[in-house]
Amino acid sequence: MVLVYAESPNGQFKKAAFEAVAYGHLTALALGTSCVALVLGDTADAGQLGLYGASTVYQVQNDHFSDFDSQVYTAVIASAAQKLGAQVVVVSHTSTGKSLLGRLAVKLHAGSVAGAKAVPDTANGFVVEKGVFSGKATAQYAIQSAVKVVSVMGNSIPIKADGHIASVQSLDVAVPPSRVKVLERKTVSGGKAPLPEAELVVSAGRGLKGPENWGIVEELADALGATTACSRPVADIGWRPHHEHVGQTGVAIRPNLYIAAGISGAIQHLAGVNSSKVIVVINKDPEAPFFKAADYGVVGDAFEVLPRLAEAVKRFKNS
Repeated sequence: MVLVYAESPNGQFKKAAFEAVAYGHLTALALGTSCVALVLGDTADAGQLGLYGASTVYQVQNDHFSDFDSQVYTAVIASAAQKLGAQVVVVSHTSTGKSLLGRLAVKLHAGSVAGAKAVPDTANGFVVEKGVFSGKATAQYAIQSAVKVVSVMGNSIPIKADGHIASVQSLDVAVPPSRVKVLERKTVSGGKAPLPEAELVVSAGRGLKGPENWGIVEELADALGATTACSRPVADIGWRPHHEHVGQTGVAIRPNLYIAAGISGAIQHLAGVNSSKVIVVINKDPEAPFFKAADYGVVGDAFEVLPRLAEAVKRFKNS
């Protein structure tokens, strides 16, 4: 059996949960077994996970799930895996999944791989592929333990809601009390996808010359339905909020399309975005290092190129 922990912050599933279930479903098919999902706390429409491949959804209800505590969640997921006899445990490669992966591996005496980007090769064992050296290379890891724990990199697995609503069953496992007390919570809200889940991203750097010029970036992002991002210097000097900072020291992303305007392309920035499927660079300096990593490059002033690109996108959509 493959057990997938489906994250549901504030009782709602995000794309990462559906990707994890889809990954678990494909892994189960390769192993000739079933895929089930685990939900912790009150979650609306838990049965919808069946659309992405879960045959059954198990739900554990408890007040201790109102605030995330990695030790509590680890204990519950590990107990569920042992009770259900799971051979593989799948989590999302989010901040939550990263804090669970190692703990789960220890609890279950399991080998683990963080940030898998492809379904395991089961032709000769259990081999997981992931990016290494900031995405510049790919490595394959053979997990030989009886139980295996894997976290799935975002935007790695295509998802299709072509299954059926799954039955939701209550699962009785012990839930230890939390030793964490949350004093304050600050969250970023908005209608656009968060950067780790975004398929389209429009980013800009110091070439925009000031925060007052960010309107042209947002206009293009709105036209595309994309999420906005920025380079580290822009976040450090307060032009944009820190949660928009992408790069080695910020958020690592892998969208289908990454448009970068006015960013030179320092190695630290590239390390966080070079897994993007298509990179478009706009810079008036033809010698900008970023052009070497770009799939498409536009040598031009961002103040001229971005508005024209936004208008072209609008015309295309209207036609």
